[in-house]
Amino acid sequence: MSEQAETIKPSLKAQSAWLLIAKTAGFALSFLLPLLVVRYLDQTQVGIYRQAFQVVTTLVAILPFGFSASAYYFLSRDKKDQPYIIFNILLFNFVIGGIVCALLAFLPQSLGKVFQDSELTHLAPLIGVVIWLWVFGAFLEIVAVANQEPRLATFFIIFSQFTKTLFMVTAVVMFATVESFVYAAIVQGAVQTLVLLLYLNYKFRGFWRSFDFGILKRQFFYVLPYGLMALLWIVQTDIHNYFVGYRFSAAEFAVYVYGCFQLPLLGILYESVTSVMIPRMSALQHEGNKREMIEVTIRAMDKLAFFYFPIYVLLLITGYDLITALFTQNYAASVPIFLINITLIPFGILISDPIVRAFPELGRFLLKLRLVIIPLMIAALWFGINYLDLRGIIAIVVVTTLVERLITMTRAAKTLGVKREDGYLLLNMGKTAIATLFAGLVTYGFYIYFRGLTPSFGRQISGLLFSTPKESWVNLISGGMTVAGCGVVLFAIYLLIANYLGVITTEEKRSIKNLFIKAEA
Repeated sequence: MSEQAETIKPSLKAQSAWLLIAKTAGFALSFLLPLLVVRYLDQTQVGIYRQAFQVVTTLVAILPFGFSASAYYFLSRDKKDQPYIIFNILLFNFVIGGIVCALLAFLPQSLGKVFQDSELTHLAPLIGVVIWLWVFGAFLEIVAVANQEPRLATFFIIFSQFTKTLFMVTAVVMFATVESFVYAAIVQGAVQTLVLLLYLNYKFRGFWRSFDFGILKRQFFYVLPYGLMALLWIVQTDIHNYFVGYRFSAAEFAVYVYGCFQLPLLGILYESVTSVMIPRMSALQHEGNKREMIEVTIRAMDKLAFFYFPIYVLLLITGYDLITALFTQNYAASVPIFLINITLIPFGILISDPIVRAFPELGRFLLKLRLVIIPLMIAALWFGINYLDLRGIIAIVVVTTLVERLITMTRAAKTLGVKREDGYLLLNMGKTAIATLFAGLVTYGFYIYFRGLTPSFGRQISGLLFSTPKESWVNLISGGMTVAGCGVVLFAIYLLIANYLGVITTEEKRSIKNLFIKAEA
């Protein structure tokens, strides 16, 4: 292994750890919001709220077109170009966000027609302001990472999530209207934008006076293929929500959206691993070290499988309890959708993005593949909204996603020169699957017995918290106890078997031991 790769490893681990901490803390801060929304708003209002913010999250992801992410590549290359890189990104985000804001202000009925709802037409101009501010302010969470300041990036991510949760929770508790949520989002966007500008002025003083069309052009051509791929990916992952919103009622949309609920921690873990793999894989590809690229990918897949496999089995066993606990019995119809959707979890270990970014030809292949997959999915969804129920819609999404993921991984493996003899590298994942299977069988037996005991405990605890026990909070407590109890049993057995089979390495045990020693100190 080269000297360069050796020096990269520690910093990658540190950055990944800090990002994981930040996003985990962010998830913990935001966890309260959906619990309150479903308890303070009726199902139709919840659906309208989710439709409004579906538009926000989709456009905030699409509009930067990957331009903000160009900071990861360019910011560390030439210090003298940094102000130009920063200003170009801000200029692009400001203009593109402003255009969409203006469109929604002058054509608000366009949003109402998408979801067949007059309230969204009324809210469209305000939603446009949210999109503009969020597109611009979102660069805060990227620039600190790109500038190799993981601790500061951790603070920014936690700060952003804290203020967002604070404003949104205040809106739901004090006003409980969709319009109040939108105003809270505007305040959040303004605060994050202010912090971003203060940080940039401190780190890149005078950046607003820097503009270079040549650098702008270089940035644009760099992000173009990745931006197109990201655009297609977002369309692929979000378009089904718009079909459901157009065809079904707001209340049914709420049922569907909460059925598509995924544990954010899984996405956080995946992003924390892949975001720091990208520069590593790029460096190894530049050196022509395909063997090390294979081994790095397998090690990352091992780590993801270690968490993904048992979590998937736990969710299969306790899915009903989890959904009804979090979102109340009103959303019991979301459970079948949820169980179909989580089929993607075990396949989430297939890490192809860092490989695709390292090989331009793979990027072009993926672009062509999505240009085929997405029209097929849209055609299937168009047929599905007329003849299938919500379970059929999510099944279409799962199948098309799996097909793309398997084809991409197969092509990536071929590019790296993976051979049949390399099958032994998957041995650890096989052991993880065996440990998960045995732990899951024991846990299911425990679940059958334990879930009958939790409602009475939930009622007693709720009675201590409220003068009159509230059924939704009783469900939250009893369902939470069921999921937590099964989780303890499953992971206890899983870890014992995984350790026995050698899945947990000596180095990992030593790291865990050191963490406990530091905590005690």
